[in-house]
Amino acid sequence: MHTVWKGAISFGLVHVPVKMFSATEDKDISMKYIHQVCGSPISYVRRCPNCEVDVNWEEISRGYEYEKGKYVLFTKEELEQLSSQTEKTITILDFVDLHEIDPVYFQKTYYLSPDQAGANAYSLLLEAMRQTGKIGVAKVAIRSKSSLAAIRVIEDCLAVETIFYPDEIRPIAQVPNLPENIQVQDKELTMAKLLIEQLSTPFEPGKYNDDYRANLLKLIEQKVAGEEISLAPAKQEHNIVDLMAALQASIEAVKPIPADPGPAAAKRTKSGAKSGAKAKAEPEAEGEPKPKRKSTKKAQKTIS
Repeated sequence: MHTVWKGAISFGLVHVPVKMFSATEDKDISMKYIHQVCGSPISYVRRCPNCEVDVNWEEISRGYEYEKGKYVLFTKEELEQLSSQTEKTITILDFVDLHEIDPVYFQKTYYLSPDQAGANAYSLLLEAMRQTGKIGVAKVAIRSKSSLAAIRVIEDCLAVETIFYPDEIRPIAQVPNLPENIQVQDKELTMAKLLIEQLSTPFEPGKYNDDYRANLLKLIEQKVAGEEISLAPAKQEHNIVDLMAALQASIEAVKPIPADPGPAAAKRTKSGAKSGAKAKAEPEAEGEPKPKRKSTKKAQKTIS
């Protein structure tokens, strides 16, 4: 893994030297814009519209537009000096329970490993957090970007989850067309809860795949090999207006299919059927013997 950050975790007066590694990787398939006429990739140039010349990186600085068309400029050194105070330390401010942080706050996950002679302090913090069940809320600056972070234990590793500041989360009130008075039918609610129960299962991340990426890679291989491409028609969407009918159809679709009992079970079933037939043919084999029937002829003789 490539080290993306190097510094230390600080909580109280304890200093834990660590290295940071990205815990995730982007597997999106990268594509370029191509000029259809000649098949060449389109290039992007840094051009000044005022001077009408291409600009090299050495001539570029950062600027903030405080009024339309007016900027204050910053040099690279000024921005680096601004973040130099915090960029090498992950400062834990508080310890909280993980369930208290809504998932909307989370951004990106990084793994931390002990650096230099920090293995003992690293192990101490990891085990203390594991046994208390707490996570640390901290401040961290990565690549000049300051953010909040949640430090937590993943298996035997400390991980940092960068999280948004509260003022970066848009208020729910800005979402249009939300229902004001939530009212649902009891029957529909019962069916919806039943459907949720039938679809409920332990989370197994390994069973989820990126079908789009797999299909795109297959399509790329076919095009490279010069094969003729035929795309399947898009599935027609069924617009079910009746909510109860949609719920019922969904429940029927996810009903568990009885497993095949196999030859052994079939043999037992067949054997059981034979035993039942034998029991009917020989009822006196179980319990008290039944009384014998009197002969019809003997009964007629007695009457006469």
